[in-house]
Amino acid sequence: QVQLVESGGGLVQAGGSLRLSCAASGRTFSSYHMGWFRQVPGKEREFVATCNWSGGSTYYADSVEGRFTISRDNAKNTVYLQMNSLKPEDTAVYYCAARSGLTRATIRALYDYWGQGTQVTVSS
Repeated sequence: QVQLVESGGGLVQAGGSLRLSCAASGRTFSSYHMGWFRQVPGKEREFVATCNWSGGSTYYADSVEGRFTISRDNAKNTVYLQMNSLKPEDTAVYYCAARSGLTRATIRALYDYWGQGTQVTVSS
């Protein structure tokens, strides 16, 4: 069992930056691949970024490639999402998720555990 708690969301102007954190409970955090997703009201939760258990393999949605960076610190049981050059269309609730299995993933249904989400609002 893994419990995930996101933090770091808030209100920022377009072009600004935020860093989201996701703290995980449990002693087996390093065995999980991690992902970030986001959701706006009335839309499906969409993939943002993922990394494997070590952080050495990452993958991003086209919409955030080059602006967002996922990373993790297994000693701190934490995964991060550094978001730069933010745009109003990045406004959403951001969720972190954990999955066991062989590799990282972009598909929501493949994740086993989810956090409660943190709101990110980008003003124009």
